[in-house]
Amino acid sequence: MADRARGGIAAARLSPQEAEAGFADLHPPLDRRAAAVAADRCYFCYDAPCIAACPTGIDIPLFIRQIAGGRPEEAAKTIFDQNILGGICARVCPTEDLCEGACVREEAEGKPVEIGLLQRHATDSLMAAPQHPYRRAPDSGKRIAVVGAGPAGLACAHRLALHGHAITLYETRHKPGGLNEFGIAAYKATGGFAQAEVDWITAIGGITLETGRRLGADLTLEALRDSFDAVFLGLGLEGVNALTAEGAELEGVADAVGFIAELRQAEDLTALPVGRDVVVIGGGMTAIDAAVQARLLGARSVTIAYRRGRARMGASRYEQDLATSRGVRILCNLRPVAVHGTDAATEIELARTVETGAGLVDTGEHLRLPADQVFKAIGQRLVLEGGPAQRGGRIAADAHGRTSIEGVWAGGDCVSAGDDLTVWAAAQGRDAAEDIHASLMRAEAQPTGARIAEAARGIAAAPRGAMTALDRRQT
Repeated sequence: MADRARGGIAAARLSPQEAEAGFADLHPPLDRRAAAVAADRCYFCYDAPCIAACPTGIDIPLFIRQIAGGRPEEAAKTIFDQNILGGICARVCPTEDLCEGACVREEAEGKPVEIGLLQRHATDSLMAAPQHPYRRAPDSGKRIAVVGAGPAGLACAHRLALHGHAITLYETRHKPGGLNEFGIAAYKATGGFAQAEVDWITAIGGITLETGRRLGADLTLEALRDSFDAVFLGLGLEGVNALTAEGAELEGVADAVGFIAELRQAEDLTALPVGRDVVVIGGGMTAIDAAVQARLLGARSVTIAYRRGRARMGASRYEQDLATSRGVRILCNLRPVAVHGTDAATEIELARTVETGAGLVDTGEHLRLPADQVFKAIGQRLVLEGGPAQRGGRIAADAHGRTSIEGVWAGGDCVSAGDDLTVWAAAQGRDAAEDIHASLMRAEAQPTGARIAEAARGIAAAPRGAMTALDRRQT
């Protein structure tokens, strides 16, 4: 065993046995009997609020009824028809804020139907089956470029392949999966599930994956538009917001997303270095995931410092409670002023804040905490020069995923609509794929002269750089 009393950033703060126990599956799967019992609690509401709360619109009462009838594979097909990433969503969705939060049993009893666990039971059953449930349609002759192999890109690619189109899927990293592979806590998707899901999704055929390809480097939007019939951008958010506090450049100050990605790809968790006293700046899911995992790696103290009140945190109350149950301290109404230390961080200085009608202001009170490791979890940003019009620092897209550039669609975290959740990305990728398919088929059906005339009218009518459509949800 390592010496837990030593300071600084160090590896081997816990034994292999402790690492295995700490990073075990957060929610072990239900067996058939437990699933039947859980399914029996559903009222099978006719006008089910859980369906309305699901961004992908899964018929939740139907799939639960199918589980109750002993047909989990059939239930999975109901799920996958709406959300091909239903397996990972069953593990990482904030169900307490979505379907389970809307459950009538939650309203009446404070204990909802365990929709997430039931969804996992169904999807795991079908993904383990020898026969794949989806078959690609005959080749359409159409080629689509999908940039980004995260949830939005994967959902879009699968749905387009289902329609018979040929997809080239470009990914910046060395492997696909996006945030499901690199950006969530390891205990939420154990056993290499993210990669297994990618393999299962792409098994439909017609999808060619090219890794190490970046838009703006060896790929240009102009070249993609010239080479493909349509382009879908599922870029995610690669940039990390800067910490403006003094001393942010000191050793020991790092991005939480990088820490989580390194941990997700590590073969030996005990070899990962972690501080003795860790402070995480931020209040979203990334902050929670970084803080809990730092604690599980053996940090003596882990504190989340958030600039606003606890009710304003982006992380759900369930996730906040999970963090505190693992020994993480959450301090609110504190913003970072400075990181102190000679060459490396040893302490962080925080200013007390209060929300007023004029916004967030300092009270003048300061607090210092020991911190040899500081993680920034203060948001990410889109990295894209040129390209489609943007709104609020992200790509502006309508409800169908159409952008300001003809023939270019977008979805996922890189667009301004929806929440930064896997389930939202899956819905947007799916919906954009259906609109791309419909657009290509309409163009195919039109006589050549009519297509040219329509294109000319559109060019003449559209202002330079203007969006072709507006998302009503954002106006």
